[in-house]
Amino acid sequence: MAKQKRAVEDAQLIAAIVEYSDDAIIGSTLDFIITSWNPAAERMYGYSGKEIIGKSSSLLVPEDRAEEFLATVAMLKEGKVVKRFETMRVRKDGSVVPVSLTVAPIYDEDGAIVGASAVHRDVTEHRQAFEVAQRMKAIVESSGDAIIGRTLEGVITTWNPAAERMYGYSSKEIIGTSINRLIPEAQMAEMAACVAKVRAGQHVGRIETVRVRKDGTVFPVSITNSPIRDEDGAIVGASAVHRDVTEQRRAFEVAQRMKAIVESSDDAIISVTLEAIVTSWNPAAERMYGYSSEEIVGKSIAHLIPEGHMAEMGAILANVRAGKRVQRFETVRVRKDGSVVPVALTISPLRDEDGAIVGSSAVHRNLTEIQHAARYARSLIEAALDPLATISPTGKITDVNEASVKVTGVPREALIGSDFSQYFTDPDKAREGYARAFARGSLIDYPLTLVHQDGTLVDVLCNASVYRDVNENVLGVLAVARDASKLREQQQLSEQLQEALESRIVIEQAKGITAQRHGVTIDQAYQRIRMHARSHHASLRTVAQAIVEVGLPV
Repeated sequence: MAKQKRAVEDAQLIAAIVEYSDDAIIGSTLDFIITSWNPAAERMYGYSGKEIIGKSSSLLVPEDRAEEFLATVAMLKEGKVVKRFETMRVRKDGSVVPVSLTVAPIYDEDGAIVGASAVHRDVTEHRQAFEVAQRMKAIVESSGDAIIGRTLEGVITTWNPAAERMYGYSSKEIIGTSINRLIPEAQMAEMAACVAKVRAGQHVGRIETVRVRKDGTVFPVSITNSPIRDEDGAIVGASAVHRDVTEQRRAFEVAQRMKAIVESSDDAIISVTLEAIVTSWNPAAERMYGYSSEEIVGKSIAHLIPEGHMAEMGAILANVRAGKRVQRFETVRVRKDGSVVPVALTISPLRDEDGAIVGSSAVHRNLTEIQHAARYARSLIEAALDPLATISPTGKITDVNEASVKVTGVPREALIGSDFSQYFTDPDKAREGYARAFARGSLIDYPLTLVHQDGTLVDVLCNASVYRDVNENVLGVLAVARDASKLREQQQLSEQLQEALESRIVIEQAKGITAQRHGVTIDQAYQRIRMHARSHHASLRTVAQAIVEVGLPV
């Protein structure tokens, strides 16, 4: 009786377990006929016990799993247990559900296998959790940021490849050791404050600090910390994302330097979109054009373009869209007050992070003073009566004045770009003089003969000097050709003037001596000298010289 009572109790216990189990528990014969069906099976598959008991369990098997089902039955008939076999089953509504099956044979009193008992566990959530975990693992493994897990005591529990690259420790070296080895001494208090916040369940975002690598180098990082919780929601650790901001800081520093350059530049620096809308405007642009940044940013750059120059904007934007740089394009622009200013534009495309062209940046240089200086220099050159030319290191004429045009009879356009030596009777001698000027830095009174187009010859004395850029690099030679015949005339005139001056001095001296000697006025003394010269048929200078040098009495 005791055994029978115990058997009844065991049966009742098993029935209760089956009844209240969260897993579907299904009994069947060896011919696949369902004999038992618990409430969990009803919830899982949608069939009630009345609907399914006595039907074939193949109703739950998708067509593509039939062979797998038969293989399982064959194992049962051999008395084998199938444990945690993951497969698919089909519900009453036709939807498919992933399940984990554990199937065991059912024996009768004689030990013969008469059926099977199967536990079906819905693994939908398990699979979803696994897939999420796999995706998270893939994200962590492929992340460019170091992702590090640790306990609340600071013991490292996870270490992704990016952490290895960033800090130099392999996961084998670092997991199980203290996070403190990555923290400089000066940052320990900061770390303690962060851990306190994590313990309180707070997310700590974007702390900019420094960390130390295995090789001892210190580098800047941005760290985001989040609490890690167990199944019961208790905080058990922290996950930290470490981003190396070395390049970011360098980029920021470069950007700051660029900003300073733009802000302090004497040139207007203006950025626009591909639709020609102004996006940036530096102080020099405000001084040049008269618009404040508040007035012009967000407006069209067309405000600066005079009528008749609008086609320029289209051509410039076309070049920018093609990724081309526009260098030193000379044009005019209009100020807020309506006045026109000459400018040289240098325009470069602006690109986004993906390299796509999104606008342009233009440097506007005011050419007003340069043009005034150029006109002034040109007026000085043209005012020179002597032929003047600049000559390149290759011996080509780069500029001439009007006097050069007259002395050669060749138009300015034809002279510029031609070989300078061809305008002399002896080109070789001309080239030799030019070479001397380059070698010595200058050339003085070098004799040559210029040939006019009509055949007229002009003897000249050439003076030349090299001219240089701001870095002292020789750019060419400035040569001046003076008409030798005119120089001779000037020399003769100079000699005559010198002789007349000397005569005047001697006569004045003689007048003074005579006036003093005879006690007469200067005019009376001059009359005495003049009468003496006439009576002796001598020149005034000869008589005066005799008075001064030998004391001639008159």
